[in-house]
Amino acid sequence: MIKNRRELFLLQRTCASLAGLALLAGCASTPIATQQSTGWIKDEVADSYVFGYPLVLMSATRDAAVGTAPGQAPFNTLRHAQALPPIGAINPPLPSLDTLDSTGWLDLGDEPVILALPDSHGRYVDARVLDMWTNVVWSTGPQLGAGTAAAKGLRAQTFAFVAPGWKGELPKGAKRVEVPTRNAWISVRIQSNGARDLNAVRKLQHAIRLEPLSVFVGDAEPAALPPRGNASGVAGGTPAQQVAALDASGFFSRLADALPDNPPTPADPHALKFLADLGVTPGDPVKLPKASDALAAGLADGRDRVATPPSNLLSANGWSWFGDAVGNYGPDYGLRAYAASTQLGIGTKDDEVRAVVTQDSDGNTLNGANRYVIHFAANQLPPVRGFWTITAYTKDGALSENAAARLAVGDRNGARRNRDGSLDVVVSSTRSRTGNWLPAPRADMQLVLRLYAPKPQATDGSWQPPAVVRQ
Repeated sequence: MIKNRRELFLLQRTCASLAGLALLAGCASTPIATQQSTGWIKDEVADSYVFGYPLVLMSATRDAAVGTAPGQAPFNTLRHAQALPPIGAINPPLPSLDTLDSTGWLDLGDEPVILALPDSHGRYVDARVLDMWTNVVWSTGPQLGAGTAAAKGLRAQTFAFVAPGWKGELPKGAKRVEVPTRNAWISVRIQSNGARDLNAVRKLQHAIRLEPLSVFVGDAEPAALPPRGNASGVAGGTPAQQVAALDASGFFSRLADALPDNPPTPADPHALKFLADLGVTPGDPVKLPKASDALAAGLADGRDRVATPPSNLLSANGWSWFGDAVGNYGPDYGLRAYAASTQLGIGTKDDEVRAVVTQDSDGNTLNGANRYVIHFAANQLPPVRGFWTITAYTKDGALSENAAARLAVGDRNGARRNRDGSLDVVVSSTRSRTGNWLPAPRADMQLVLRLYAPKPQATDGSWQPPAVVRQ
């Protein structure tokens, strides 16, 4: 940016010093001068789009989820999924068949919010809180460290989520967790072992307490609970689709509106300076430059960069997954934006790994009409402290309309090993009588390998998922 402006300044001085109005007009109207005068706009729009994308997406996701309509919940309450995702479910993309999720949105503007988790009685539980920039500020993953079996579950415990600098008395035994943004997204996921197991999961869900401090200690009445039901359709599509449809003015207006309550973490005056250059000031109406072509080009570039896998994404044998930096991104805005666009809500390296593959070992698109084998050597099974599963989805990330495809294969449901300790997963839309059959849609598809409470080698690059080989 500075280089472009300096070149423009020198060009203007040169033009002004030349004799003759005709020569001055000719110099000022050169295509090079026009390009230099708007080139910085395109670059800074693209950079700022990548920087602000997670906050804008989280804001849209929050707005779709908070309320009293069916499928919504007020701030500081949980909405409990009562059943496994239905056929064709795509919001969120790649819905899990392994857990029932309880999710909600925190508002810490007035007071702390208290989370009380019950004893899970040996059942795997994964809970986390993300700030509005998608950084994980707290999770249960570190409790399941080396030498601890995630299958033993969690003990009863209480946490208090507070705004920075809040002073006051918290409930006895509550662990204080500071959240850098006014709003935050919370998720509690409880392992489910199929339809017959749902009642036991629901009992645990109803034992979870998420309440503002005043309600928790009995000084105020709880908010009215919303009607039960599936999430209602969001006008304009999913939150991700809504954000993708925003023009430059719409995107940066949402970013400016969200910034006062949700300052960037880490604080980045350089990124805020770029926004100020573009006329984007926290809390104020945006005043973008009058250069529609440069704005549109920068927005397109920013969208492309968000959708492009970053160089520090782990990949092997056609699979791709996030490494050690996931969940705590620091100034790695490219990784943060890509993670938000592909796996919104992903935890840290201690919480979860989701490896995705769309091609077989020959580079051809996966299709359930074919038969594939994924062979795990005895010493290369997914390294977890919890459990692992593989699920098949359509190319769009939905569960197949084939009822049998509502199954996942993994160690939680007794995947059978070979005599030498290895394990084979057979992927096909046609039932297989050998190996561990993973039903798949009879169409182009993708596979997701989930590692719950992964071991370090799952994210440090020392372990790799095996190739998907067509038979």
